[in-house]
Amino acid sequence: MTDSVSAMPQVFDADDFRKRAREHNPDHAFGSEPAHLGHGDHVLNPGLVAGLAGVKLREAAVLVPVIDSGPDAQVILTRRAAAMRKHSGQVAFPGGAVDPEDGSVEIAAMREAEEEIGLDRRFVEPVGRLPVYMTTTGFRITPVLAVVHPGFTLTANPDEVDAVFQTPLSFLMTQANHQRESRVWEGIERHYYVMPYGEHHIWGVTAGIIRTMYERLYA
Repeated sequence: MTDSVSAMPQVFDADDFRKRAREHNPDHAFGSEPAHLGHGDHVLNPGLVAGLAGVKLREAAVLVPVIDSGPDAQVILTRRAAAMRKHSGQVAFPGGAVDPEDGSVEIAAMREAEEEIGLDRRFVEPVGRLPVYMTTTGFRITPVLAVVHPGFTLTANPDEVDAVFQTPLSFLMTQANHQRESRVWEGIERHYYVMPYGEHHIWGVTAGIIRTMYERLYA
């Protein structure tokens, strides 16, 4: 006779996220690949990213804000303003370039979140980092993982953000919701993940960072 054992349900609250983030080592690489190439959609486009070798990239940081909102934590995302010069109209985490006076990528990410969506850093608890994400638009992005405590308010800066919305962490950390697509960009076929959520089309850098978080923390 064979006993059947039910798998424990996955937990998607802020406490579990914090624990996973603090235990994660962002410098750990899969196999022989550098840490920034061994995850997310970078692994789908090795030739594209390899072309950035030796290119001086500008340091940037984004905040991955997970709200402490009960058993199904929510993730804050934005839709960039249509008038923005780069990545206009795309779903994004709050973030931007690291300024010399910031002192750390954590401070830069929190500052940008304050400027873009009015998220007071007093409610933000940085709990870890993901490996850097290199972009063909000239940035080396450090995703800063953070728990956002209740009591905050959000106000979108219309110069940078058209909309602010929340997505369940459980949705983003479920592999079945990660679809793969491709398109030709500047004569090269680019492969990437998409995660459609209601009216929002999550793809590009943001989807690549989300995929990285899934692979490193939840897979």
